[in-house]
Amino acid sequence: MSISEPLKPGSDPAVALSVQKVSAMVGNYIDRLGEIWVEGQLTQVSPSRGLTFLTLQDMESEVIVKLHSAPGILDSVVPKIEQGSRVIAQVKADWWPRKGTMQFKVRQIRAVGVGELMARLDALRTQLSAEGLFDQARKKPLPFLPRRVGLVVGKNSDAMHDVMKNAKRRWPDVIFEVREVAVQGVNAVRQVSEAIRELDAIEDIDVIVVSRGGGSFEDLLAFSDESLIRVVASAQTPIVSAIGHEEDKPIIDYVADYRASTPTDAARKIVPDVLQEISEIRNSRVRINQILNQVLTQKEQQLQILRNKPALANPTQLIDQRIADNNGRRNIILEIIRNKMALESAQLKGLNATLKALSPLGTLERGFSIVRDAQGNIIKSVKSVVAGQKLTIRVADGEISVTAIES
Repeated sequence: MSISEPLKPGSDPAVALSVQKVSAMVGNYIDRLGEIWVEGQLTQVSPSRGLTFLTLQDMESEVIVKLHSAPGILDSVVPKIEQGSRVIAQVKADWWPRKGTMQFKVRQIRAVGVGELMARLDALRTQLSAEGLFDQARKKPLPFLPRRVGLVVGKNSDAMHDVMKNAKRRWPDVIFEVREVAVQGVNAVRQVSEAIRELDAIEDIDVIVVSRGGGSFEDLLAFSDESLIRVVASAQTPIVSAIGHEEDKPIIDYVADYRASTPTDAARKIVPDVLQEISEIRNSRVRINQILNQVLTQKEQQLQILRNKPALANPTQLIDQRIADNNGRRNIILEIIRNKMALESAQLKGLNATLKALSPLGTLERGFSIVRDAQGNIIKSVKSVVAGQKLTIRVADGEISVTAIES
């Protein structure tokens, strides 16, 4: 810092400011903020000394804003604003220097009408539907018999007793893990969300029921809050919504895995009826016995039919018949073979006789002979023979060697 630069007020112990001066500085700074519009729920309305002091709280958190209004501002609002109403207000920051506190001075205030709230919810419902949070494919199936049931309900509420009483009536051994929370008002969203997250993290809790048991449209606004809806959508455990408001279903009904019309309906959905299950088991046994008896009777009839067939009544008869048939066929085949052989033998004899008659041997047997010289040449003329030449004469039963005396 330059030596010539003046010290800022309050930046040095030597120039410390008085409390009054600091309060005035804060008041001047706040005064420059101007007017703003704020929305929330009135949790307190307290008239005092000509002013009406208001407490405005956010539904999604515990942030509280203090307001005060001049006489007549609240009286002019239609419909009448009461504690618990949801409002929008035009306010200006107002610093009270003597107390060192800040409140907001109300310039205008309006009740957020049901129609406007419903329009907002419709827009939110459309947005979440477009994101796929209501798709049937996302719905998780409810267990047949949960190990433990998580229950999020109002403190000592009728809904809690309805769910637990009817569930235990159906299945006496059902175990509940209960979280009693605010189910309307400024704390409802936070407490219900925390309860769902806590129960969802417990391993043996197989289903979570969020139940209230009805109420006015305004009372159920917490169950249409976007942050709560996203908590329900992200839960790994199946969630049953049992808010019980038929006309204007809160958005939680669309994202939950199952919507129950009442807490009693939720009890019927989360656990089976032990008496009904026993009855169905008995009926199933009867049906199984009937089916088995029918099957056995049918098989006995089929077996009797098989037994009565000739092949099973006298098994050797069929074998004997087959042997007789085989013997007959064998004899026929043998006879055919014999006839064929006799025919072929006769033909062979005839051919043999023909061959013999036509062969040179046959000629020789009739008295003819064949003369050959020493080289084996057949002598066809006496002119080819000279005296003293060695010759061989072939007759039917052998050969004769001779010598020619003269030609």
